Amino acid sequence: MNHSARRIGRSLALVLPVVLVLSGTLAVSAVPWAGQDGTQLLTASTASSAMNASATNATSASDTTGARAVSRAPQDVLRDRLLAELQEKDPGTALTHLQREVENRPSLAKHCMSIARSLGAAAVRHYGPTRAQSFSRPVCDTSFALGVMRAS
Repeated sequence: MNHSARRIGRSLALVLPVVLVLSGTLAVSAVPWAGQDGTQLLTASTASSAMNASATNATSASDTTGARAVSRAPQDVLRDRLLAELQEKDPGTALTHLQREVENRPSLAKHCMSIARSLGAAAVRHYGPTRAQSFSRPVCDTSFALGVMRAS
């Protein structure tokens, strides 16, 4: 009796860590990397195929367009989108979306301060210096406030 209990305990001691590691790995591989919408999931197996597909598309696009310009940088696209959002809604919403984008895509962090300064300057043009300053928040080391100050 004692021998069989010891044997079961040893088996569980070997199998249980393997099961826990595999289940944790599978749970992490289904993280929504694309952002808030949660409709796109990027798993480890699809990452390489997506990169290969985008490289193939970029190569074929450059072959067909010839002298056409290369696509814009992600920070420029984000800046333009946030400036349009600032015009449509308010600077607070644009700052919130800037913060979320930087959290979701850490590669944009080095451009966060310049984007926030651009938003501050645009807010002064659209709302005036006093009202623009009221939207200021500590996003990207308060660069929005610096943009407001420089544009005033």
